[in-house]
Amino acid sequence: MIGSAAALAGLPPFDASAAPKLKITKIRYYAAPGYTKPLFNQARGIVEIQTDGGLVGIGEGGSKDMVEQLAQMLIGENPFRIEHLWQYLYRGMFYPPGREKLHAQGAIDMALWDIKGKALGVPVYELLGGATRDYVECYATGFRASKAKTEEERARDCIEAGLRAYRIGPTGGNGTDPFDFYDNAKKTIDFCKRIDAAVGGGGKWAVDLHTRFDTTEGIKICKALESTEPYFVEDIIRSENPEVYKTVRQMTTVPIAVGEQFGDRWDSNNLIEQRLIDYTRFTLPNTGGLSEFKKLASMCETHYVGMIPHFTGPLAVAALVHTLGSSSPTRCLMELAGGEPERPDYFNEDLVNFKNGKLYLNPEPGLGVKFNPQKATFVMEVTSNTKFPHPYLKSPDGAIHNW
Repeated sequence: MIGSAAALAGLPPFDASAAPKLKITKIRYYAAPGYTKPLFNQARGIVEIQTDGGLVGIGEGGSKDMVEQLAQMLIGENPFRIEHLWQYLYRGMFYPPGREKLHAQGAIDMALWDIKGKALGVPVYELLGGATRDYVECYATGFRASKAKTEEERARDCIEAGLRAYRIGPTGGNGTDPFDFYDNAKKTIDFCKRIDAAVGGGGKWAVDLHTRFDTTEGIKICKALESTEPYFVEDIIRSENPEVYKTVRQMTTVPIAVGEQFGDRWDSNNLIEQRLIDYTRFTLPNTGGLSEFKKLASMCETHYVGMIPHFTGPLAVAALVHTLGSSSPTRCLMELAGGEPERPDYFNEDLVNFKNGKLYLNPEPGLGVKFNPQKATFVMEVTSNTKFPHPYLKSPDGAIHNW
């Protein structure tokens, strides 16, 4: 059965009994053509993990230096031990990873799940527990398909196309003029009310305050919007001190969304466990991969917090559908920049199944991705382990512990 599934996917036959002996032999890193953001924490490199069994997994994220250090820890390892390798990368080299390094770890974890799904001839969402929903609802930040001249008309076009909501940002802050908190708070309130009227209410819109406001103006906006019932208000104030949401939560009833700047569960656990927010915004690969995202999903379900991942790269979007579609029945929503998924020509056209404003589960083995390296920019490959390994500890049962 596994062999036939592999054949249908265009993969070489794979003997599942060989899985315990499978080894990582090479990790390659490519730059995504056309993506020029020079940011460590929004990198969109393509990571290709090769094995001695002929299986290749694809991930997305991480800068060259971050991926290189992690890759040098993995040569010779068994790619099926995904959680073990996640702990090894996270705890190894002594220091817990910062968010930029975690981003690279997310790309590698993504590729490991892709390998395992391809090896077993099943989609990743089956490995994560099986489908808990048929599709993932989406909302649009901007709407490229609309030819409308006004934001109100664009918002209506978005809803008519089947997306769940239209997201806007605050007024001001996108040019060189000084940002006047008082003036832009008033203008933002008026803008939100106009969008609400345009789409007919019903939570068909949301606003991201983008951490631009201090507490006074942020709360003023939220209080003014309570009667309009937005789907959510995002990043009401700055994100360095999550504990401040203990205050914010007591001062407004709008649904609060926070977390696009966060990574693993230790960034978000207090916000979730104390239910200071209604929706998380963490995404892939920022969390450190699917392995960590699934744990975060369990935390959210336990505390009745919804999940609205920030928009991300095209492969990471495909991976999010697998995790959101299998990890939990909790309320979720996917952000799409422009209102539609990217389909770069270095990936297969059917990388994601998007129709009528929704992302449907992809039944192909692994993540459902086919990568054409000839259409990307090769940067480096790693074929041997680091010459400067850092020690780490194992307990008697073989589990990894900190050094």
